[in-house]
Amino acid sequence: MHTTCRWLLLLLLVLPACAQEDAPYFVTYDHHLEEPGNLELEMNSTTGVPRSGQHAYVAPFAELQYGVNRWWTSELYLEGQSTASDSTIFTGWRLESRFRPLAAEHRINPVLYLEYENINEASRIQKEIVGKAPLDFEPNSELRQAHAHELEAKLILSSDVRHWNIAENFIVERNLSENEGFELGYAFATSRRLTQSVSPRPCHFCRENFVAGLEFYGGLGSTQSFGLQQTAHYAAPVLAWGLSDKSTLSFSPAFGLTRYSNPVLLRAGYSYEIRGFRNKLRRLFGSH
Repeated sequence: MHTTCRWLLLLLLVLPACAQEDAPYFVTYDHHLEEPGNLELEMNSTTGVPRSGQHAYVAPFAELQYGVNRWWTSELYLEGQSTASDSTIFTGWRLESRFRPLAAEHRINPVLYLEYENINEASRIQKEIVGKAPLDFEPNSELRQAHAHELEAKLILSSDVRHWNIAENFIVERNLSENEGFELGYAFATSRRLTQSVSPRPCHFCRENFVAGLEFYGGLGSTQSFGLQQTAHYAAPVLAWGLSDKSTLSFSPAFGLTRYSNPVLLRAGYSYEIRGFRNKLRRLFGSH
């Protein structure tokens, strides 16, 4: 089983195509959905620099994001994790949907987010920070035995103001496998392109190809114990480099703000967009 998981993680790490939203965020969502009929393929990873007495880890995850229509984007996650001096395992899958009720651009654009998670407690991708932070190290052999079926909801509020994007996420998560109330969290981010002018010639390193921003995210306890005690919080500068009109490379070092946070989380991602994916499938199967 360990050998199978190692090969799966290796496959995820070397996938050539991955996807990222227009904004450079790794945790925060904005109101821009995938274009209808397009498919984005993503590969991201979260590397944890641990506190004293803990173990470093890397958690890669693949994402497939599809624009169902103008108000609905759906996404599938496959994730794994490798911990130093421990083991490499597959940690589960997630299925999310984002719904934008207002088609036109407004001063504040709401988006509703729903996600089902079929994972185990060894998950380390930290796409969201909710509830309280774990205190002690536990080996993967124990964590993989604890399965979690979770539902997660987010209220996404996002605005584009004078070339800036500003986004706020309010997160509620419920573990259906345990009766522990609703875990709460937040994410806030802002970003903008380094320049709005466009170079007359093709240029990979021109400023218009870079989007920079800043994220803040963390847990807020639960409905049973609301507050900031024993919670993790991070500040994370983010940078996205548009390698082409279809692919993006992103990076973000997140710095822990409390003693319950990892000192540093290193996030990296590469994205590729397949435009007109739905029409390509229709032509492929229609030709037969």
